[in-house]
Amino acid sequence: MLYDIALRIEYGYENSAEQSRHIVRLMPADLPGEQRLVAGNLDYSPQPDELENLTDFFGNRAVEVSFLQRHDEIVFTVNARIERQSGDDVLDTSPKLARLAGEIASQKSVAPWVPHHFVTASARVPIDPETTAFGAEHAAPDMSVVDCVSAIGKALNQQMRYDEEATTVDTPMIEAFRKRHGVCQDFSHVMIACLRGLGIPAGYVSGFLRTNPPPGSPRLEGADAMHAWVRAWCGTGMGWVEYDPTNAMFAGADHIVVARGRDYGDVAPVKGVMRSYGEHATKHQVDVVPVERTAP
Repeated sequence: MLYDIALRIEYGYENSAEQSRHIVRLMPADLPGEQRLVAGNLDYSPQPDELENLTDFFGNRAVEVSFLQRHDEIVFTVNARIERQSGDDVLDTSPKLARLAGEIASQKSVAPWVPHHFVTASARVPIDPETTAFGAEHAAPDMSVVDCVSAIGKALNQQMRYDEEATTVDTPMIEAFRKRHGVCQDFSHVMIACLRGLGIPAGYVSGFLRTNPPPGSPRLEGADAMHAWVRAWCGTGMGWVEYDPTNAMFAGADHIVVARGRDYGDVAPVKGVMRSYGEHATKHQVDVVPVERTAP
């Protein structure tokens, strides 16, 4: 599938910021065998005084920008064309959950995407007894790892309510779980906690979601903003599988990856520091539009 993506993020400040510095992860990733960045452009207003391209530990591309003059707002815009490979049905060749610990132990590397980095707690995803118990309720040692991932994702989708007003970007994972509502970030963090509590390595994916519902059906939740879903390691033979608990589905051709990490903190679209005070407002606009291929 070929998509055109347009993103605009506006930050407006109640009081002018004297200076600010940000790390920006907004451009769709170029991932051989998964998706190809055909073309892409990231613009800024005002223009940054300093700019440096970065690649983090997990291979995500980012840009560090600094604004050294007083400013009342910052606008980031992305225009990109991405070719996403069609998603195949997940063929379950994963081991039983009871055997997964042995397969994790057999991994003798410390490369970025070996499972050891993703099986313990991270800054935004503690391993909590409540989420571990929820995971154990819906998975069992004699189930395959993929079945465990799917069962936990479906259970969260059924029991948690999508609510854009319920949480903020800083809401603790366990608070969203206890109240059983939140946005895609919360669904993903809770699912990661459930999986890690059972010994299944799991990480966080930031990206975009395009939906094309049949006539009369609603759009998938999360389509009008950047989206998030989960990545789970399902054994040596199968490797990583991605699951979207907000929509109770395995990630496919309509899920466009921007960055992957342990949790939101690793892949936040925009994070930074500034010299200012008072409130600030944020506005996001996203369009993911399929492109019709023309005959040669």
